[in-house]
Amino acid sequence: MLKQAAKMQKQIEVLQQELEKKEIDISSGGGAVKIKVNGQGKFVSIELDPEFLKEDAKVVSETVLGAVQEAAAKAKALNEGEMQKITAAFQMPGMF
Repeated sequence: MLKQAAKMQKQIEVLQQELEKKEIDISSGGGAVKIKVNGQGKFVSIELDPEFLKEDAKVVSETVLGAVQEAAAKAKALNEGEMQKITAAFQMPGMF
């Protein structure tokens, strides 16, 4: 059982390194807002079209917020999905 736990821990460490390298691209507002986030949920970059910034401040804020929320949700889903693949292999009946 301890060997399995150590093996799972090692796989989790490898997965975390892989997720740090994976990038998710989000585009919102017809491409006016572009966000890049890695698989661990760290925001890598954000680009705003200069023409879009001439729009009403409320529209800009709502569009940027929506893009950030979508990026965070996709990174979380990717992370959880990959983590579930690892932990599912180690679940024993009656333990979880």
